[in-house]
Amino acid sequence: MQPTHPAASSRLLDLPRRRFGSALLLAGVLPLLPRFAKAQALTPAYREIDFDWVDSRRDRAVPARLYWPRAAGASVPLVVFSHGIGGSRRGYSYLGKHWASHGYASLHVQHVGSDSAVWGGNPLAMVSRLQAAAQESEAIARVKDLTFALDQVLELTPEVFSAAIDRRRIVAAGHSYGANSTLLAIGARVERGDHWLAFRDPRFTTAMVISAPPFYGEHDLAAVLGQVAVPTLHVTATDDVIQIPGYRSGAADRIAVFDAVADPRKTLVVYEGGSHSMFTDRAGTGGISLNPLVKTATKELALAFFSRTFDGDAQAMARWGDTWKAILAKPPALAALAARPT
Repeated sequence: MQPTHPAASSRLLDLPRRRFGSALLLAGVLPLLPRFAKAQALTPAYREIDFDWVDSRRDRAVPARLYWPRAAGASVPLVVFSHGIGGSRRGYSYLGKHWASHGYASLHVQHVGSDSAVWGGNPLAMVSRLQAAAQESEAIARVKDLTFALDQVLELTPEVFSAAIDRRRIVAAGHSYGANSTLLAIGARVERGDHWLAFRDPRFTTAMVISAPPFYGEHDLAAVLGQVAVPTLHVTATDDVIQIPGYRSGAADRIAVFDAVADPRKTLVVYEGGSHSMFTDRAGTGGISLNPLVKTATKELALAFFSRTFDGDAQAMARWGDTWKAILAKPPALAALAARPT
């Protein structure tokens, strides 16, 4: 047996002490790792920023919530979202969070004349509040809210946002009443006497229209929607029915709106079953199992549509269709829906 050099012996004797010290260090760190991993997992891939803007020209408050990608690059696409009647900037969060997690900023605008305030106050006056929210003056104010909010984001917010937004990829989107506001923002117009009420904002280069009702009191949809000249994605369901006091709109109306849009770059997606409100943040409506499936499918559908429109990915929508075909309405159901009176 070879003799051990004293220095070597010292190093060998030191190894157990080093290992013991490392073991103590790991013993202190290991219990923290699950907590650290959980904290990392809980950190969302987006930021939420609320704005309480006021349009001084109209003396009108325009609250908004911006979902901003944490990993935002130098060129960030933007969705400007309009809620349905009785909604708020807090609504449709499943869309804003998902889109921002995938690189799209999402600005959710609140329309104070037709927002969640309609559900408050004297319940006996609710019908009158809903009717006031549906007036033409509020419809006009809503589309002006979208233009104002877009102005704010592009020009007046901190440069970290405005400088990064890609002006070529700005999307107008909305649900129900918000879908009407979206259509007005991309070129829908209404004739009044010898002039047209038109509010097109050319900065919107595409649109997502969810559960769009026909324009109230307008019978010539082709005239209303004939000037829309951007790609549009229309989303509905076979049981997408709007029912409020004094007003009913069935799913066939969504098909009529789609048909009346003149621009051929349009896509219609119809889910089987469902409800009108399942596209909101509400859980359960439209079916306990169908509701979350439709929400997931819809937020992914938007990204596939944006990818096709902005990036030329022709397969994006096809891949989406293959994934979600089980919950889509079949051709016979679509034919029956189109023929169904509202």
